[in-house]
Amino acid sequence: MAKPPAPGKAWFSGLNPASRAALLMVGACAGFSGMMAIVRLIAPEIHPFEAAFFRNLVGVLFMIPWILAAPVRGLHTQRPGMHVMRAVIGLAAMLLLFTAVSLLPLAEVTALSFTAPLFATIGAAVILRETVGTRRWMATLIGFCGAMIIIRPGSHAMTPASLIALCSAIGIAAAQLSVKSLSRTEHPAMMVLIMGMLMTPMSLIPALFVWTWPSTHALAWMVLMGIVATVGQVFLVHALATADASAVMPFDFSRLIFASALGWLMFGEPPDTWTIVGGAVIVGATVYIARREAKRSKRPQAFLPPPT
Repeated sequence: MAKPPAPGKAWFSGLNPASRAALLMVGACAGFSGMMAIVRLIAPEIHPFEAAFFRNLVGVLFMIPWILAAPVRGLHTQRPGMHVMRAVIGLAAMLLLFTAVSLLPLAEVTALSFTAPLFATIGAAVILRETVGTRRWMATLIGFCGAMIIIRPGSHAMTPASLIALCSAIGIAAAQLSVKSLSRTEHPAMMVLIMGMLMTPMSLIPALFVWTWPSTHALAWMVLMGIVATVGQVFLVHALATADASAVMPFDFSRLIFASALGWLMFGEPPDTWTIVGGAVIVGATVYIARREAKRSKRPQAFLPPPT
């Protein structure tokens, strides 16, 4: 006799796809925000490069069952160079993001990370030779204005750390473009496995230059960081598989809510007015671009949130 599903699972399964995708996306955003908060918490003891290595290591350990279950031919690819390039770009973006998190308030880094789809729009036009309409260019320009509201060039708010955060968004956009290119020929599950298997040893190299043996306390936090980030990634993949990007991406703004709450509660960093206003402008432009992209293409992975 089949075992009845748990009440929570039965309730979740009974929701319509859009509602399930929304909850999964909010859960993913909570996981990513938790990861960033932990990076900030352990920054006085653990360098961001070392934290990035442990985040990748724990992620790969979580993927071991899938790696063992995948037949060797399942990991075959005709584009190994593109996978390596994607891993290098993704690692650079992660190192920049973790460095920015260790230096800036969580809400500010999160708000600036929303510029990634804006940079991806430019890359899609210049590199992938995609047609970008006037309205998407206008949304991109408005999004950049939102970023300028946050960092305010010429004021004390514009620091090297804020530029690092903006550079991490450029790296995230480049990683998104490589994912978009690979998704034309590669299976998504294989892309995730290969990325994890490549980024873990790659991330060890920069970590060795700043390595300090973590205390038991810091190690426990890093294991938790890897767990919440991996769970967030799983939620993200399922959200995008459940509904179109136009239905899912608007809920990515919840990262700013979670990051602001965690920054306030854990570090006494309430978001300032400029971050809130600039973040709202960037989110609005990003949501518009996601909707335009969804209308232009039926592929839900057109623009993804930061690869964390």
